Amino acid sequence: MTRDVKYLAEPTGNIYETVVILSKRANQIALAEKKELSKKLEDFKSERDTKDEVFENKEQIEISKYYERQPKPDIIAITEFENGELYYRKANTEDIVK
Repeated sequence: MTRDVKYLAEPTGNIYETVVILSKRANQIALAEKKELSKKLEDFKSERDTKDEVFENKEQIEISKYYERQPKPDIIAITEFENGELYYRKANTEDIVK
C-alpha cells in the first residue's frame, strides 16, 4: 500500500524524524514477536535434538505459520503512528552531551 509522505510527515514536521520513529517502533515490535515465538518454540526443544536431527511436529509448524501470517512490524508501526497511538518526544539539545 502506498502512503502519502506529506501525510506521514505532518505530526513531526519532518519525514526523517517520522522514519526514525517508525523504525524504532518496528524494531520494538519485531523484538517482542521474536521473544514470544522463541518462548513458544522452546517448549518443543528436547535434550537429544542436534543440528542434524531436528524433530518437528504439526503444532510447532502451525505456531511458526501463525507468526508468518501476522502483519509485518513496519506496517503495525505505521498504523499505530497514523492512529496517534505512539508516544514520542524530541530530546532537548541541552540534554545531549557533547
